[in-house]
Amino acid sequence: MVAVAAALIGVLATAGCTAPVEPTVDYRQVGSAYADEVAANLDSVLAEAVRLSGSSGGIAGVWSPWSGSWTGAVGKTGFDPGAPPVTPETGFHLATVTTELTCTVLARLVDAGVVDYGDEVSELMGELPGAEGITLEQLCRHTSGLADYYPTLRRTFVSNPQRIWSERELVASGMALERVGPPGAQWSFSRTGILLLAVALEERTGRSWSELAQQYVLGPLDIEHTSVPAPDDVRTPGTLGGFSAGLFADGTADCAVSLDLSAKSSSMGAAAAGAVSTLEDAKRLSEAFATGALLTEATARKVWDTVPPGADVPSWYAQGLGGMQYGPLRGTAGETAGSLTAAFTEPETGLTVVVALDNSTSGAAFVREVAFALASIGSKAAPAADREMPLVELPWSLDQAKAKMNELAVCPLPEGPAES
Repeated sequence: MVAVAAALIGVLATAGCTAPVEPTVDYRQVGSAYADEVAANLDSVLAEAVRLSGSSGGIAGVWSPWSGSWTGAVGKTGFDPGAPPVTPETGFHLATVTTELTCTVLARLVDAGVVDYGDEVSELMGELPGAEGITLEQLCRHTSGLADYYPTLRRTFVSNPQRIWSERELVASGMALERVGPPGAQWSFSRTGILLLAVALEERTGRSWSELAQQYVLGPLDIEHTSVPAPDDVRTPGTLGGFSAGLFADGTADCAVSLDLSAKSSSMGAAAAGAVSTLEDAKRLSEAFATGALLTEATARKVWDTVPPGADVPSWYAQGLGGMQYGPLRGTAGETAGSLTAAFTEPETGLTVVVALDNSTSGAAFVREVAFALASIGSKAAPAADREMPLVELPWSLDQAKAKMNELAVCPLPEGPAES
């Protein structure tokens, strides 16, 4: 047993000790900004997203390597008159984009021979009633059958955002809910599964999630401004605020009530939805995740060996290991109490979109459509003089994405000029 433990420590100590790497292939990003018309269209979508979502502010970036780039910021970090304005350097909560970190840690541990995708949780954690037959792969594919704890606890999160939760408490809450189905039978998004994965990896390696994330993802990508704050560190200076409408007992929004969640514990999401980041860091993470740059070729293929996430969604939706694929875009759109974030990359061309809003009322689907609208504009940006226009076939139009934004908006602010 001592020899096995020593060997594992040796693997962990050496597997992630590499120099910083580029997060993706060299897309030869044009260094200039988009043309004024393109930038104006992107500014307009972000401003409307902030209004429709009821946010105090929002931040976004779009990068088309063949054409240029844009970063935008609208509003303030809170509704208080003295709140500072949002800038492209303002931080934000990653929400469930955090899942990409956790599942990339798993993939790197698979490459290092520390675990295997087929390992069962019960083998790594000993006796855990209800975990029988659930594999590590199923946790990242959201096919474990475990219900998501978040919808049931959402009202508690928004009414008491500073409460500190343990990962095991949230896992237990999720595992106590009725199962979606047997392991491997069907897809259903589950933060419960991602937190269970984090706990299992910590048990297997004897390392904290933060240590694993730093060694296997953040360090190799030279990402310095992304982390999960300590559970009792409820205020994160320099970041977007956090807001939500009040929630009735049935979970529907009470738009007459606005709750300030700017001071909140990361523990409500932790390794599934608790990280904070910046535009540049989120871009690097998105590109690395979409391309599998940190992984062996075989493992990268495994991550994007997708499965349909159900019969009631468009055929161009697909689930990978830790993220979704929408048409050619790969990434995540998600929610945590007070925050909405989406980050997507098209791996062939490098088209990348990141957007963050500080009101969670309208849900993950809303910020996904905002990202789709921004991606639609970026995909059509004219090439620079020495570059060719790539074919980026998005299965939605700008008008369709904007229409969905309006449809999904729950408690929009009155129309009027947005501060930028």
